[in-house]
Amino acid sequence: MRGIVVTLLLSSLACTAFADPGQPAGKDWPAIGGDWANSHYSTLRQIDTANVKQLGGAWVHQFDGERSRGTPVVVDGKMFVTAGTHVYAFDPATGSVLWSYKLDTPPIGLFKGVAVGQGLVFVGLMEGAVIALDEKTGIPVWKQPIAEQAAPGGQGGQWVAGAPAYVNGLVIAGLSGVRSPTERNDGRVVALDAKTGAVKWTFHVVPGPGEAGHDSWPADNDVWKRGGGAVWVTPAVDPALGLVYLGTGNPIPELGGEARAGDNLYTAAVIALDLKTGKLRWYYQLTHHDIYEMDLGTPLILYDAKVKGGARKAIGVMRTDGYLFLLDRATGKPVVPVEERPVPQSARLKTAPTQPFPVGADQIGPNCVAKDAVPAGFVPGCYFDIIDTDRPNLIGPTATMRAAPMAYSPVAGMFYGTGSVAPIWLQRWDDPFVFSGDGVNNVPGVQLHGIMAAIDARTDKIVWQKAMPYNIENGSGVTVTAGGLLFHGEPDGNLQAYDAKSGDLLWQFQTGFDESGPAATYQAGGKQYVAALASGALWAFNLGGTVQPLPAPQPPPTVSSFRGRVEATDQIQISAVLTDGRAIVKTLQYTNEYTYKPLRAKVKAGATVTWTNAGKLPHSATAIDGSWTTGEIAPGQSATVKFDKPGTYTYSCTDHPWTYAQLVVE
Repeated sequence: MRGIVVTLLLSSLACTAFADPGQPAGKDWPAIGGDWANSHYSTLRQIDTANVKQLGGAWVHQFDGERSRGTPVVVDGKMFVTAGTHVYAFDPATGSVLWSYKLDTPPIGLFKGVAVGQGLVFVGLMEGAVIALDEKTGIPVWKQPIAEQAAPGGQGGQWVAGAPAYVNGLVIAGLSGVRSPTERNDGRVVALDAKTGAVKWTFHVVPGPGEAGHDSWPADNDVWKRGGGAVWVTPAVDPALGLVYLGTGNPIPELGGEARAGDNLYTAAVIALDLKTGKLRWYYQLTHHDIYEMDLGTPLILYDAKVKGGARKAIGVMRTDGYLFLLDRATGKPVVPVEERPVPQSARLKTAPTQPFPVGADQIGPNCVAKDAVPAGFVPGCYFDIIDTDRPNLIGPTATMRAAPMAYSPVAGMFYGTGSVAPIWLQRWDDPFVFSGDGVNNVPGVQLHGIMAAIDARTDKIVWQKAMPYNIENGSGVTVTAGGLLFHGEPDGNLQAYDAKSGDLLWQFQTGFDESGPAATYQAGGKQYVAALASGALWAFNLGGTVQPLPAPQPPPTVSSFRGRVEATDQIQISAVLTDGRAIVKTLQYTNEYTYKPLRAKVKAGATVTWTNAGKLPHSATAIDGSWTTGEIAPGQSATVKFDKPGTYTYSCTDHPWTYAQLVVE
């Protein structure tokens, strides 16, 4: 890109005993995002577009049945990762295990991993706590609970959803968790003293009475207590400005806008907190009164850009629908102008009249679902369409860009990201606090694929975009290097290298496992390595590496199918009473007019199967291949079909053809 001057955050920081995360990653990879800016960028260039085909396996460590996910952190001559219930330290040159520590409960979340600082390794836990281990030995130094509701063993309650960040003597972690019917249980951010684990400050995403922003919630109920604003990812930090940045999740109840009039601050927003005090310095809400599942789950990226002749410290924020917002990271004001545009309205759901959109920006992925991407009977929807009880067969483009980390190259002035085109059936019920249950959102026959794109940081325009074979919205994301390479892991087990300029595939290697972990790159013994956690192994690669690929795993489907348990029964209910496992009030059961229970049933050949209509409307069960039907069944009535021929049958209701189920005859 000509005429663009872009530099990454280069803060002047106090000396540390290890590589400076305030600088772009080089010899080490000292933070989960490569640096405090979350840029997933490395200055190393020994491996480049000209020689990447010579990249081979340097070493591999296979975990014994433990699933591993996250980005390795490499510092002080050690590599730190989490896998299953263990924290490991490896020799980054040889792959030998230096130490391991077994946790009481596993780290969980979108991209787990560790933070390192002051000779300690910090890990966020499912039980709503942070633990600090000695960097040299793995011996625990302190453990600090930070959740108000943390169940023993990590079953329920709040949890640390992403890897924590270490900066200037503080460990900063975000919390997500259970939806509580009585206690305040919103997402929150907690800062701990790195030496002792003592809590230094706490920020609640949903403001309580007397706190700024509380008036954006209804005054006639206490729905603000019920959760929302989950913090899913590792913070980005600018110590020079004294700010820590996070994206927040959707409000609760997720689709129940009628229960929570107002903008519902500070959900679905970027928040900038004072590093020392945790006080809110600024916020920017990307979705007002979210009823669309628009969590900000993609890690934020700090970058410095020259805008209209002057340098400006900025932050890149990806919204779920594929729009990249570029904001001033000191003030929260847009770098690329943003306008409020009208969106579809529902008086019942108390929708916001407008939503923000970056002016002139390109949207990654489609805004609407293609008609040929979904099975018969469904109405394809668009982002910001109304999801309500009067549209029971709407299927929308939820979560195009969410969770997988982006990367930013200061050399190219480009953002890189991955996402998915994977339409989802989101249903609403009369009770706003019922979200889903019993697999009713499972739709067979939906076309699925991924997206990879490069966006110009100056114009917010797509430079290149390519379709990927698999759903990767929640996948490994990308890592970019000064060697002009873009590393990405595919669910079929291949770790890949692309030309960052063109998007062309240059190299791939079969790791043997779902390659879901973002890559890290570092230097050891004068050689550049690329390391990545596949779901069951930790791989490291260098030029001339000789370790051979592993057998490929089963690739994921590109068309959705029925999933879940197949129940042995000859009695099937139409318009079933279901249980919501995520309910946050006493109402745990609801009736779904448009479903069968069980969704998947099996019988022996020769059996007679009975369908009973428990709903308010006439329904039927009719094989998609036309081989059998119950005919119309009135409310309160039953019909039977005898099955002599073995086979697997997908069937639906003639009058409501989006109602699908499966019968297996053995």
